[in-house]
Amino acid sequence: MVIVRPFKGLRPKKELAEKVASPPYDVLDSEEARGMAASNSISFLRVIKPEIDFESDIDVHGDSVYNQGAENLKNMISEGTMVQDAEPYFYFYRQIMGYHSQFGLVATVSAQDYENGLIKKHEFTRPDKEADRVRHIMTQSAQCGPVFLTYPDIKDINCLQTDVCAGEPEVDFVSPDDIRHTLWPVTEPKYIAQIQDTFHHLGCLYVADGHHRSAAGTVVANKRKEFNPEHTGNEEYNYFLAVLFPKSHMKIMAYNRAVMDLNGLGKDEFMNLLADKFTVTGNANPEPEMLGKFSMYIDGKWYRLAPKSGSYPESDPVKSIDASILQDNVLAPLLGIDNPRTNNRIKFVGGIRGTGELEKLVDSEKFKVAFSMYPVSLDQLFAVADSGNVMPPKCTWFEPKLRSGLVVHLI
Repeated sequence: MVIVRPFKGLRPKKELAEKVASPPYDVLDSEEARGMAASNSISFLRVIKPEIDFESDIDVHGDSVYNQGAENLKNMISEGTMVQDAEPYFYFYRQIMGYHSQFGLVATVSAQDYENGLIKKHEFTRPDKEADRVRHIMTQSAQCGPVFLTYPDIKDINCLQTDVCAGEPEVDFVSPDDIRHTLWPVTEPKYIAQIQDTFHHLGCLYVADGHHRSAAGTVVANKRKEFNPEHTGNEEYNYFLAVLFPKSHMKIMAYNRAVMDLNGLGKDEFMNLLADKFTVTGNANPEPEMLGKFSMYIDGKWYRLAPKSGSYPESDPVKSIDASILQDNVLAPLLGIDNPRTNNRIKFVGGIRGTGELEKLVDSEKFKVAFSMYPVSLDQLFAVADSGNVMPPKCTWFEPKLRSGLVVHLI
């Protein structure tokens, strides 16, 4: 039984939403963000990447940077750029990317549910990244970037979403990356109550993207609780900002790999060793057609790799994931990539960049070989999370990304 709550969202005035809303903090580096916000004084990047207000040599983890983000948010409120709703609402958020459309519910979820395993994760977090998110939230007293959650489809919620979103949206714009963003506040008390009650009967939620934000939201809740002698459990800091998408709406893209060298092997020797665990065929499609198959680019040619029987444990929810099969049979034993999280000879390439990016990397001779993956399925993600395990690093690339600044949760 999970807790999904409405909240008094802090939102840009509808005529300013397009200018305020920005990509999330972790898809742009500082220079890219600085360029994107250069002519836009109300870009939300000034809140979530406040280092852009300083010279490029600033320490992005310095106190002055975190304080600047808080000051920028405060100014957006005082100047009327962003206004908090008077009552707690839910919000339906639609994104359209090409032919793909997805509807999510903007809400707050319980940090206690995350700690108790009712909000299930499938990745480890890095302490440095988690600490950075904690400082942002603590300094700003706000959660500015939502966690991307998913759940098995609920017919009643899908029908309610259809009813609400048949009306006129409050926000509707196309961002520079050609993704359409549309927002409908859920203001009817009967709908709000129905959403809360329906999710209360759901067994769990799953983190799709935003593990560091989830963990940070939980750390902040515990910190605020510790320093509040009158803690009741109902304070806003006990909940963190999320967008919940039904399973049928989710789009996972591949997360591909490129390796700089063959670990001292010649090409022929490498190909012969591959044949011990894979059936290797030439003239392959750059994108594999199904799970359990890989496409490999080397010396200007694409090959298909099909794992041989017995090369991996098919019933293991983690070891049967394509990234594990490749890691255990190729990257570690043949190419010497024992720890893909820390090895600087491997590059992970989000599927949004396409297989052309893999060809570009190898053809540049900076990389020797690249592997095109089939996207992980939601069933695989659920199975790993349900087993209490974590997936191999860099398995899932979700698109489209959630815009930051459309709805903020003040704590």
